[in-house]
Amino acid sequence: MDPVTITDAREDTTSVSDLLVEFGGWLDRQRGLAPITVHNYCWHAEQFLTTLPQPTQVSVNLLDAGTVTAFMVEYCRDRNTNTAKSMARSVRSFLRFAHATGRTAAELWGAVPSPAAWHLASLPRSVPAADLERLLAGAARSRFTATGRRNYAMLLLLARLGLRRGEVASLRLDDIDWRAGELTVVGKGNRVERLPLPAEPGEAIVAWLTDGRPECKTRSVFTTLRSPGRPLTSGAIGHVVGTACENTGLDRIGAHRLRHTLATAMLRAGASLPEVGQVLRHRRREVDGDLCQGR
Repeated sequence: MDPVTITDAREDTTSVSDLLVEFGGWLDRQRGLAPITVHNYCWHAEQFLTTLPQPTQVSVNLLDAGTVTAFMVEYCRDRNTNTAKSMARSVRSFLRFAHATGRTAAELWGAVPSPAAWHLASLPRSVPAADLERLLAGAARSRFTATGRRNYAMLLLLARLGLRRGEVASLRLDDIDWRAGELTVVGKGNRVERLPLPAEPGEAIVAWLTDGRPECKTRSVFTTLRSPGRPLTSGAIGHVVGTACENTGLDRIGAHRLRHTLATAMLRAGASLPEVGQVLRHRRREVDGDLCQGR
């Protein structure tokens, strides 16, 4: 889903406090809510508004669906279900108010995902975009060695395709269709799926296979360098990620956070949860759990 572009909403630079007063009055008139409920809705709405790029002079008409969804995913990371539901109700109400008062042209309340099925406690933080690119750039500088070429290819599969480390470890030479530019991946539940192989990780794999991977009997794509060349384990791939972080001066991160970072970037770009789930290769009902548990 493309980000919603607001083209016919009124320009609004009302301060947060003034906007909340107006929102509270609207809740009282239109919804007939009790004062304590109005207070709670406004309190939650304030937390949402202060995350926008212009927290003191809010231009609500610049909101899009991706911003709304990304806020909810991040907010619910370490909240319990009841708190998440309260925020969801409040943000939906605020977005209805914004639409009713001409501040947004689109009906953005539909971009607030239901937190009912989210497993919130273990949602990992995504890696900041600058740190991710720093990590990959550091790995790219090590491509003059066989180890560096192998590790760079694995990092790209984790970061650009959102593969799990176990999926990278189990990748076999026969799983790559070079003519079609596709990978065959065996995911959770032994589900077999074909994924497009972008040029960047594809070229990195070629560099490893042609100038790095030792001759060996195993058909695994990623192997140890010492003879006889054994398949790498998922634990070894996690260690590669941690070492790459140390080499670039970053705090150690788990491989699963690269997967979650891809999902978060897609949400911020305006993708819906089902669209993210398609990339992560989950059935729709599993999408929220995957985002929240980094699976």
